[in-house]
Formats: sequence, C-alpha cells, structure tokens
Amino acid sequence: GLELSHCVGTTPLGPAGPWRSGGPCKMKRVRTVFKPEQLERLEQEFLKQQYMVGTERVDLAATLHLTETQVKVWFQNRRIKWRKQSMEQKAAKLSQFGGIQPASADSTDSKEHEEDPVDVEL
Repeated sequence: GLELSHCVGTTPLGPAGPWRSGGPCKMKRVRTVFKPEQLERLEQEFLKQQYMVGTERVDLAATLHLTETQVKVWFQNRRIKWRKQSMEQKAAKLSQFGGIQPASADSTDSKEHEEDPVDVEL
C-alpha cells in the first residue's frame, strides 16, 4: 500500500495520483510492521540459511501471512545487518589484540558485494 503524503503550500490543481510525475505531492511508502511471531520465525529460518528462494520463500510467506516480496526484502535487510555485525566483531577482536583497525563498513571497497537495504510494502 502506498499513501499520499500531505502536500504543504500547494494550490489545488486537481486530483493527485501516482501517475502524476513532478507534482507537489510525493508518494509515501508504508513501512511493514512485523508481528513478534513473524520476526521470531524469520530469525529461525535465517539461522538455518541466509538465502531463502523459490518455493521455500513462497511457503514461508504464506505461513506468516506476508507477501513473498516482504519475506525477500526482510532476508535482504537481515543479511546486511548480519554482515555489519560480523565486521564490527572482527574490528573489536583486532582492537582488543592491538591490531590495526580495518577500514570502516562505509568504505567503498566493502560495499562492492553489499545489497542496498529496501523496504517494500505491496
């Protein structure tokens, strides 16, 4: 679901719709709010495998009453979080033993294989 954000300081030019490009109104995506039970199950599945594809994803989405896209995006975002946590743990271990600090997670080199975080509601 998309909803229109409020338009401030605009003149009425007729109905605004998603087809109207360049207009004063912007489309605002609604963020998915997962139930605790859904998050628990998603985390359990992530511990088993970091990539959920095909019929497994379809089945999990149906079981959790989510869309396949919501499950796909949750896994994408969770992998990014997992990689960031791994990098932070490695940096902490290196600094604990007096090692050289690795480049931050924001460096361009570490972003080559990262996925962009996405939050999509259909």
